[in-house]
Amino acid sequence: MRLLTPLPQDDLRDVPDAARAAEAAGYDGLTTAENKHDPFLPLAVAGVASERIGLETSVAIAFPRSPMVVANAAWDLHVASRGRFVLGLGPQIRPHNERRFSVPWSAPAPRLRDYVNSLRAIWTAWETGTKLAHEGPHYHFTLMPPYFVPPGLHLPMVPITLAAVGPHTLRLAGEVADGVRLHGFCTRAYLDREILPRLAEGRARSGRAREAFQVIGGGFVATGADDAAVARGVEVARGRIAFYGSTPAYWPVLDLHGLGDLGRKLNAMTRAGQWAEMPREVSDEVVALFTAIGRHQDLPRAIAERFGPEIDALAVPAGLPPDLLVDLRALPSRFTGYHRPWPRGDA
Repeated sequence: MRLLTPLPQDDLRDVPDAARAAEAAGYDGLTTAENKHDPFLPLAVAGVASERIGLETSVAIAFPRSPMVVANAAWDLHVASRGRFVLGLGPQIRPHNERRFSVPWSAPAPRLRDYVNSLRAIWTAWETGTKLAHEGPHYHFTLMPPYFVPPGLHLPMVPITLAAVGPHTLRLAGEVADGVRLHGFCTRAYLDREILPRLAEGRARSGRAREAFQVIGGGFVATGADDAAVARGVEVARGRIAFYGSTPAYWPVLDLHGLGDLGRKLNAMTRAGQWAEMPREVSDEVVALFTAIGRHQDLPRAIAERFGPEIDALAVPAGLPPDLLVDLRALPSRFTGYHRPWPRGDA
């Protein structure tokens, strides 16, 4: 199993030391999120401060950015890291697109398909010198004067992973992406009954081998050296479950466990501004559905039971003991590496 850990994003000056420490400890990848800060800038700093560790957006929000803008950022990060960058994209939900980013909303799966195809068309034109001629239902890219073409990567194409929760985006990820980034608001039952079958359907459409497709995440981890540290981690998970559980887009996970009323209650509490009270509505039993819980010595077993053998990479806290990282990395994974060749001819 690959182990990912988040980069600090509050201050870019903290990034070099954090990146080097994670690399020395044995983590496989550094991730950034798009909530309070830009997801690309910390990875640029980490890329030139490290040598081996992977760099991944988890995730960058797609629709507020033109694919051309993202293509440039991803290209430069891939060059700076010598091929260690993975572009994780997500659609976000409608209210954030319309009211936080002020961009139009449309059905996310068809638009994400065109977004991914746009990126690969742009990168292929840059790398191979073929004409840029992408005309999809949402994005059109047909102008690329030589002056605006960056030097060739001479590296594998940037892998693209997609955030997915519902059946349409899960099938899409299996079909067109190089991996899927599962939301933390996910249980083992939802993984087994809903997620894995939809991913398999998508891979069957494109003939993608499971070994070339990475399944990332799908829950929370609460751990520590002692019971008090574990308890603090549980409370962090409880707060996140309460926050995400209030969002209707994630209610199918609750419905699967007969917890639909919890989601509706949490949603009503957000409208009443009762944010601080929401975690109290999430019981220990519900936390356990979403979270691998255990002291350091118990964590490999807890992760194996909670996530199962189909998870290839998992986000875990920074600063875990080196021997624990060795044990966690020994957990089985079906993913062997990204294997997407550069297309031949026009994209």
